[in-house]
Amino acid sequence: LTRPEDFDIIVTTNLNGQYLSDALSAQVGGTGISPGANINYVSGHAVFEATHGTAPKYAETDKVNPGSMILSGEMMLRFMGWTEAADLIIGAMETCIRQRLVTYDFARQMEDATVLKCSEFGDALIERM
Repeated sequence: LTRPEDFDIIVTTNLNGQYLSDALSAQVGGTGISPGANINYVSGHAVFEATHGTAPKYAETDKVNPGSMILSGEMMLRFMGWTEAADLIIGAMETCIRQRLVTYDFARQMEDATVLKCSEFGDALIERM
């Protein structure tokens, strides 16, 4: 966790891998922003998904960070060779965070942040593409 440059790959059991991925996600803002992908480089098949589970208490609240799903989509676009579209997403995400236009989970970790609803964060991304 503290020296990632020392490792090209980590092989672990599923549960320990879950612990590691959660700990690494925490270093970049939490599972709300961590993308996920399962890629079979032999067959070329891939599945891209948010890394977090469901959060029923937040259903229909328009509150949670959509970053994990958006960045999973960005990885899918890049995997498909649509790098221009993927770059637009990354650029918009970086701009929103730099401008402190974020959802509540990031706002808790920033000074002078503007808290956006999930849908408002999506609109802010689109405006910056």
